[in-house]
Amino acid sequence: MILDFGSQYTQLIARRVRDMGVFSEIQPFNFDPNIIHDKNIKGIILSGSPHSVYDSDAPIIDEELLKYGMPVLGICYGLQLIVHLKKGKIAGADHKEYGLAILRHESSSALLKDVPKSSKVWMSHGDKALKLPYGFEPIARTDNSPLAAFENVSDRIYGLQFHPEVVHSDYGERILHNFVFNICSCTGDWSPASFIEESIAQIRQQVGNDHVLCALSGGVDSSVVAVLLHQALGHQLHCIFIDTGLLRLEEARQVEKVFTENFDIKLTSINGSDTFYSKLQGVNDPEVKRKRIGNAFIYMFEREAKKMGHFKYLAQGTLYPDVIESVSFKGPSATIKSHHNVGGLPETFGFELIEPLRELFKDEVRKVGRALGIPDSIIDRHPFPGPGLAVRILGEVTQERVEKLQKADAIYIEELHKASIYDEIWQAFTVLLPVQTVGVMGDKRTYENVVALRAVTSIDGMTADWYHMSADILTKISNRIINEVRGINRVVYDISSKPPSTIEWE
Repeated sequence: MILDFGSQYTQLIARRVRDMGVFSEIQPFNFDPNIIHDKNIKGIILSGSPHSVYDSDAPIIDEELLKYGMPVLGICYGLQLIVHLKKGKIAGADHKEYGLAILRHESSSALLKDVPKSSKVWMSHGDKALKLPYGFEPIARTDNSPLAAFENVSDRIYGLQFHPEVVHSDYGERILHNFVFNICSCTGDWSPASFIEESIAQIRQQVGNDHVLCALSGGVDSSVVAVLLHQALGHQLHCIFIDTGLLRLEEARQVEKVFTENFDIKLTSINGSDTFYSKLQGVNDPEVKRKRIGNAFIYMFEREAKKMGHFKYLAQGTLYPDVIESVSFKGPSATIKSHHNVGGLPETFGFELIEPLRELFKDEVRKVGRALGIPDSIIDRHPFPGPGLAVRILGEVTQERVEKLQKADAIYIEELHKASIYDEIWQAFTVLLPVQTVGVMGDKRTYENVVALRAVTSIDGMTADWYHMSADILTKISNRIINEVRGINRVVYDISSKPPSTIEWE
């Protein structure tokens, strides 16, 4: 279990542990302590934080957590918090330490096993430990932090002033490996196959003889959910595909074809585009768009369910980043945006949710999908937002604007496939801007729309860098869009990364 105190690297800690084949989950620092007893937790990691332990609003845990007897590792702020709670001394450093530092140790600590006596680590702190509590021993130092790492072997408590989870710490992965396996005694047997086996058992236990509706969109997440549930429940599963009118070009037809020809899954298709367009009329605010789409989405499911019979459960493809970004942990983790599948449900929502993927990152979902035998044509598709093109049209959403964006985006994706770079990109899409610019086409002055092209590389969508696309490919895409899509006379390319930007524009 990783306790979040607001570090920008909290999710990265979770990824590092999962990459070792050990399941990890993030909880807020003010979590319900009953979780400790309800789950088979082998160890706890305390994340970093932008706070100082002596701030009046600093996130603090109960010292009892350090007395449970299970291994605890404090990282940066986590180290400082342990020292603070155990009555050591923390103070602001004369020289703040940001960036690379040289870690030196002469210790035989299990935490630093197979780590060279001198190695580079990544520091990001303005406070440091000046005096360790009773029973704690220093095990490593840097020039600016004489207590850069410590341990209390008898209480199984460890601390690191640096960030082992970032790639800049040369042996950070080894240090985390030592904590997870040598100190916490984890087995590393968490895999897509074990996830599928456990999920099927949990789904069968939860559902029993009841029936489940699945919100199938044809994207990676909902497709994996549908096949996973089908393996668990067979014909107790009923998939509903709603054409919101906000999908990519020809996507509705393609989804129906894939799932009727490849899978023996009950599928009902509904054309709800008129409903969604009416709900979005006059709406410019992206959060209002998301909530209205979410509410309309669920309303249509409830209506269809009444026609089909009694359904107790609704299955959705919620992922871990959706949960992390949609839930504020009372300060440390700010809400970035709401997601229609976790933040837009009406209070009268009549189903119980089944979200078997809500603890997985995107690349983990793809691995599960492959283990389930889902074709690569579905598994390798770029992510697509639940609200669809509504959040890729800045300003009001109309059928005319949607059709314009669909055509431009289809050209963009087609050219990425032609250039054989689609699979190098985590996510690529087109955004229609509420901006008109002057142009000249056919010796005539035009005043038409601008579209922005977005392409990023990433592992899980939590952080991302813009894809460095060649000028030749961009030229072909731009020329085709301007020549083939009426109403667009300018194309721009987005070269911002996440953070500080998000991947989507809304």
